[in-house]
Amino acid sequence: MRALSDFVEVTATKLGIPGVTVGVWVDGQEVYACHGVTSVDNPLPVDRDTLFLLGSVTKTYTATALMRLVAEGRVVLDAPVRRYIPELELADERAAKEVTVLNLLNHTAGMDLGMIVDTGEGNDALAAYVAKMAELKQISPPGARASYSQTGYNLAGRIIEKVTGLTYEKAIASLVLEPLGLSNSFFARDDIMTRRFAVGHNPAEDGTLSVARLWRRWRGDNPGGGLASSVADQIRWARFHLGDGCADSGVCTLLAENLHQMKEPTVELRGSALGNAIGIGWFLRDMDGVRLVGHGGSANGQFSELLIVPERNFAIVTLSNAGPNGITFNQSVVRWALEMYLGVMVRDPEPLPYNENRAWEIVGKYETDAQMLIIRTNGEKLTLEVGIRPEIRAAADTELPPDYAPADIGLLSADGDEYVVTSGGLKGQRGFFSRDESGAVVGVDLAGRLYNLTRTTSE
Repeated sequence: MRALSDFVEVTATKLGIPGVTVGVWVDGQEVYACHGVTSVDNPLPVDRDTLFLLGSVTKTYTATALMRLVAEGRVVLDAPVRRYIPELELADERAAKEVTVLNLLNHTAGMDLGMIVDTGEGNDALAAYVAKMAELKQISPPGARASYSQTGYNLAGRIIEKVTGLTYEKAIASLVLEPLGLSNSFFARDDIMTRRFAVGHNPAEDGTLSVARLWRRWRGDNPGGGLASSVADQIRWARFHLGDGCADSGVCTLLAENLHQMKEPTVELRGSALGNAIGIGWFLRDMDGVRLVGHGGSANGQFSELLIVPERNFAIVTLSNAGPNGITFNQSVVRWALEMYLGVMVRDPEPLPYNENRAWEIVGKYETDAQMLIIRTNGEKLTLEVGIRPEIRAAADTELPPDYAPADIGLLSADGDEYVVTSGGLKGQRGFFSRDESGAVVGVDLAGRLYNLTRTTSE
């Protein structure tokens, strides 16, 4: 297994990542490769127990905890959220009345991506976050389409609180972490800072890396992205989802049929690098005759990727601590491992030659409540820029992650609206454009998230 260590070291060095850690479950064995340091300011060697922020991989924990409550008869997937949170108010009253638990778990609730709002670190942080959700734009009726939403998972976390009578963090510990022996996974800063943990890094204009601050977002975002964990715990987590619902200790928290249900498609995805469909808490992709089940995550300068292949009893976890190249590192390692261990090739689609008429149909500024996406053309190629809206960044009282540098994109079909990013930190990401009844472009999806057109180049 020296080949894994060599590939990890060479790739991390080439991409300038201070610290990375990779775990693989293959042929009934755990294999690890660690390289680099936790921080450029206070360096400690990264090992298999070093804590990294998982970002949105946390959503798999929220979904699994809710599935345990479903298995126990305490939650019904098709039930309206208001059965558990009767005080829920959304910008659209019909949506507040109709949105279901499953809509939250498969990103079909029609909610915008998320809110940048700090509701404190007290036990009421999640309740206070949900109380502000009436301020969030409703982008589509529940069930109408998939659009990735951090807010939806935070609301799912509040369901867990209401049903269990515990804080979200204590409920996840009780329902998932403790039964599975995940003893190196934490939400609270006091638990994390007393152990070896990685910090994120972001580049300056000259490429020099510095420690990313803030280190972690606020407690109200925990259900969608707040867990810190080690690669060893993540391999154990992956093995649980490859298994029959029981931990190595023999403690069973779910039935095999519950785990299987989470990996079955509930809604299709169009033109997305995330996958072909969404299960319950997982993105699904069929490639080279096998189903890939996974989830990625990002924090401020930290990136995670978890992928399992159930029919081959295979899993890989990769964690890195620098943006934007951490995404490239994770993707490179996952692709190498799939080919090396399983013979599965991940292929990016080839874009079509530049078409000026089509280019001018899609250029413009697109936005969510917190982010913006700008597509430009210079008459020879298309570029995409994505980042935080300037007014949101100016109003923030903490440092926010840097915007992505402009990247090239290419269209994928002469009669469709799908595209692929061909350079930069988002290379390989795919998406598509939405049109109204007249055929005019009104929105663009990137990484499963809908950005609505707010300005064309003619304005």
